[in-house]
Amino acid sequence: MIDITTIDWEKCDGLIPAIIQDKGDSTVLMLGYMSPDALTTTIETGLVTFYSRTQQKLWTKGETSGHFLRLKDLALDCDQDTLLIKVDPIGPTCHTGCATCFGPKPESVNFLNTLQGVIDQRYEERPVGSYTTRLFEDGMQRMAQKVGEEGVEVALAAMAPHDNALLGEAADLLFHLTVLLKGRGLQLADAVKVLEKRHSGS
Repeated sequence: MIDITTIDWEKCDGLIPAIIQDKGDSTVLMLGYMSPDALTTTIETGLVTFYSRTQQKLWTKGETSGHFLRLKDLALDCDQDTLLIKVDPIGPTCHTGCATCFGPKPESVNFLNTLQGVIDQRYEERPVGSYTTRLFEDGMQRMAQKVGEEGVEVALAAMAPHDNALLGEAADLLFHLTVLLKGRGLQLADAVKVLEKRHSGS
């Protein structure tokens, strides 16, 4: 985290622009403005809080929709007048229901990120009757068991001649793996980072 006393508040006229970035896939989600109190509240609560220039008060993103931005990291640019805030978004960021305030994410990451958002929301809210809720409530042993079962089913489907069966089992494995990682406080994107690191070192 940063030392907020190093921010040039005078240069920013008391409001510093904050670029919000998805920690998982680095997509820019939105731009907001923070006062010293908004930044302090963000750090203390772990929920991104802005200063509304129209209503002239603090507002926590998601306080009405439930689509919070959970703080993961903070960085200050070289001029000490812009923040980069990395977050774990719970649900879509934009009030329109879009994943970002700049439109949909690229298709290559869009649905996996949507899936991650749904699983994150299930973890937080635990809706009754949800299969994902049941997995979380059953605990790590059950989640690990399901990943093992789906892994075996992927291997078996790979030996059959039909691609649809293999793709279906692979989708089931991805889902259950994402749930298991969430149960450990991780995301699928964290595993992707390991792949990226291995690739850059090869």
